[in-house]
Amino acid sequence: MSAPPETRCGFVAVLGAPNAGKSTLVNALVGSKVSIVSPRPQTTRTLVRGIAMYETPEQAVQVIYVDTPGIHRPRQRLERAMVAAAWSGAADADAVMFIVDAEAAAKTLEKGGAPLDADSAGIVANIAEKGRQALLVLNKIDLVKPPVLLELTARLNADGSTFSETFMVSAVTGDGLNRIKERLIAMMPASPFMFPPDDVSDMPNRLLAAEITREKLFMALRQELPYACAVETESWDEKPDGSVRIGQVIYVSRESHRPIVLGEGGKQVKAIGAGARMELSKLLGRTVHLFLHVKVNERWREDRGLYAAWGLDFNA
Repeated sequence: MSAPPETRCGFVAVLGAPNAGKSTLVNALVGSKVSIVSPRPQTTRTLVRGIAMYETPEQAVQVIYVDTPGIHRPRQRLERAMVAAAWSGAADADAVMFIVDAEAAAKTLEKGGAPLDADSAGIVANIAEKGRQALLVLNKIDLVKPPVLLELTARLNADGSTFSETFMVSAVTGDGLNRIKERLIAMMPASPFMFPPDDVSDMPNRLLAAEITREKLFMALRQELPYACAVETESWDEKPDGSVRIGQVIYVSRESHRPIVLGEGGKQVKAIGAGARMELSKLLGRTVHLFLHVKVNERWREDRGLYAAWGLDFNA
């Protein structure tokens, strides 16, 4: 009889400034949607662990991608908690990926500016201070001309110490993903699996449901309003027919925000709910009955219970 395959397992911290495409990249590497995405920065509020399995006759490797909130200069309690969560995700990781929005960096280069904005430069400095090396991942390469990518790579590797390797990928088209998967698989230590092989995320279903609804809020609402909203799953009732009834509250910070979320005759919130319900039904593989209520809570950012549900440190 042949020997069982070697098992290896490890964590990969995915760091970057807001809107670098971290969540889209993690979803692509896992091969399933585990983190919500939107065109707006700071969509991710908590650590999201996406679990990928790679198997050959010789080895079975579990790679746990830790999608982190975009690291920026925090101004409020929630932002401080988000940034603290991002750095905690990197603290004990077996590998660190630093994601750069290559399109944005290229535009800055063309104007004679530095390739990294202040937030990104701060992340690189912090990685160096901690004595870590990271994999540099230039994302969105499908939107940048090759000569500019080469110049960008040279500029970012000028100090020769922070980044051990550079990868060029497009999370949207899939270009370059196989190469980075192969490198990460090689970096994982010998270890039993941390999660069941069939899992794609460790996110509780109640939080997953709230995040899906919040994603639909980001897509439906304009300007700054989505950042003033939070979603909490208040009830989760399993039905005899296998369906589930989910009750959620959308918290808004001001009374003037409530009619915007509701829309004329409730049309806006119904559309948000319909989109969330369809996606949840697909992800959970069963019928979902979703009921949304919009409430005003001027101090939801000071609610310890919400921070606990999100896995954030209220006192960060």
